[in-house]
Amino acid sequence: MRHSFEIVSLNISERAGERKRPVGRARLLADCGLEGDAHAGPGERQVSLLAVEDVELMRAKVPWLGPGDFAENITTRGVELAALPVGTRLAIGAVVLEISRIGKECHDGCEIRRQAGDCVMPRRGVFARVVKGGEISVADPGHYDI
Repeated sequence: MRHSFEIVSLNISERAGERKRPVGRARLLADCGLEGDAHAGPGERQVSLLAVEDVELMRAKVPWLGPGDFAENITTRGVELAALPVGTRLAIGAVVLEISRIGKECHDGCEIRRQAGDCVMPRRGVFARVVKGGEISVADPGHYDI
């Protein structure tokens, strides 16, 4: 069965440890990640995704939070990312991502955890590898099949 979702924000940072800034368009490179992003490279964590619904839950504790503040590359709406099994393929325009990991360990210096006492990225964020690269924009529809 095909399920659709929206792209709320595409986010990059040029250095690791910085908040990611929104960009309207991004190029994803096969088996690498988002062009120009500090975290791009081979491995299982080429692209990070987090649902805006999870960002909004954290806003109740830290009102200034928004897309990219959890260091996610792609902020989505309408899909419970953490419930998708590893291996699920997500299509955004012509780009194909494959979920490779759900969650991560939060680093010791996590400012969000310090301020809110919690961070959703370790539990609700997912990571993917780029199976098929290409250019995407916030306006592109996304879908996956289960």
